Amino acid sequence: MSHSAPVGQNSAFSTLLGMTIEKAESGEAQVRMSMQDHLLNLHGRMHGGALFSLIDTAMGQASHSLFDGQAGSMTLECKINYIRAVEDGEIVCNARVLNAGRKVHVLEARVQQGDRLVATAQATFICK
Repeated sequence: MSHSAPVGQNSAFSTLLGMTIEKAESGEAQVRMSMQDHLLNLHGRMHGGALFSLIDTAMGQASHSLFDGQAGSMTLECKINYIRAVEDGEIVCNARVLNAGRKVHVLEARVQQGDRLVATAQATFICK
């Protein structure tokens, strides 16, 4: 099974998690997600995997926005610093491509809840 969603369109997984892609252009993306019961960990906070998924989606959208639709990229590696727990409300991830090489993109992302920093990340995407 092979699916390729256009830039700015949610995947089935992103939709399941409740993400909204607000921007995906010129190597930058903004993706929003609200706390929902199915995103909770055992301590009543947003699961780190949900935060990772938000970050990975935003970075993927930023990277894919540099292609003409004929190519794309995939996560090769990602490092996240979880800074603050999310107990409720909405979070926003802003991602941008720092370097767009022919074969590799290097990206960074910041997740915020209002003016509070929740997480930062840096990743490498391989271009196909």
